[in-house]
Amino acid sequence: MTSQSQGIHQLLQAEKRAKDKLEEAKKRKGKRLKQAKEEAMVEIDQYRMQRDKEFRLIQSKIMGSQSNLSDEIEEQTLGKIQELNGHYNKHMESVMNQLLSMVCDMKPEIHVNYRATN
Repeated sequence: MTSQSQGIHQLLQAEKRAKDKLEEAKKRKGKRLKQAKEEAMVEIDQYRMQRDKEFRLIQSKIMGSQSNLSDEIEEQTLGKIQELNGHYNKHMESVMNQLLSMVCDMKPEIHVNYRATN
């Protein structure tokens, strides 16, 4: 009987040790998964920053900087305004004369479709 109780006792101890090792392995696995997730997040952030940097570099090469575009547009606008002002000053006198002559120099005539009624 004693040998049987010793054998059962040894089996219970072995089962307990196996259970403890299993729990410890699960804990290590959980820790490792958490660590791997954190490492992956760090790598993802680094990759994202690198790709953003490359994108901005390519964008600046293709489109130029925003200030250059706005300066160019401003310059074109000022040139167009100066051109329009020049045309205005050049043609203002002749247009005013034409308008005044049309308004002031009236020649009364009977319309071609007018029929006299007697």
